[in-house]
Amino acid sequence: MREATSSDFDSIVADAPAVLVDFHATWCQPCKSMEPLLAAVDADTIPVVKVDIEAAPDVASRFGVRSVPTLVLFKGGQAVDVRIGAQQPSALRKWLADQV
Repeated sequence: MREATSSDFDSIVADAPAVLVDFHATWCQPCKSMEPLLAAVDADTIPVVKVDIEAAPDVASRFGVRSVPTLVLFKGGQAVDVRIGAQQPSALRKWLADQV
């Protein structure tokens, strides 16, 4: 997983055919609990890019992020689907399998 900033977010998302963006915050306990699952997804399924909403509030605002964790699936540089809140492993994997 890599961390995106305001300055490199657009190029990271545009360069990947599909990418899962995890909007998170360092103080968010559900975000921390999802770390191992997202690391596994990154290794097995689709690249995961993390965006700290406090370090890149402009990016979070562009995508209407109001709570964390928020997962946004991008294809071809465009946001195509969103999941809000901590996800169960089976639900996350099914969602990604249906989308990717």
